[in-house]
Amino acid sequence: MEIGSDLPDATVARIRDSFARQGLMSLLGAELADVKAGLVTIRLPFRPELTQQHGYFHAGGTASIADSAGGYAGFTLFPDDSSVLTVEFKLNLINPAQGDWLEAQGRVVKPGRTLTICQLDVWGIAPGKRVHVATGLQTLICVQGKPA
Repeated sequence: MEIGSDLPDATVARIRDSFARQGLMSLLGAELADVKAGLVTIRLPFRPELTQQHGYFHAGGTASIADSAGGYAGFTLFPDDSSVLTVEFKLNLINPAQGDWLEAQGRVVKPGRTLTICQLDVWGIAPGKRVHVATGLQTLICVQGKPA
């Protein structure tokens, strides 16, 4: 399946159902914006409760949506009777995270039977402005026989 291609409705529903069970994403107010094969976008609307002392989005929120976007990007390519866990990820914070919302995109770089590698990117979005605020890599593991 080509990265970025449309998925069967059942696969999209499986991803959306799993995302809806994530307590942290709910607590943050994150939204699953787009689900394609190996490519997932999550949005995090600005709220003062999500900031650090200078008024920027906190790195913890930025990292959380990046991790989930990559995890779900990989999960779109995993078998129905499996689940996904992050093995490791590294995120470089390259600009202050500010705007009306953050948009995290996870994209599968190398799918695998057991380990999958994803590129993580996060942008700060404001009217007429899109600033790249973080980039990183992630390794996922496909847990067989344990549906999410």
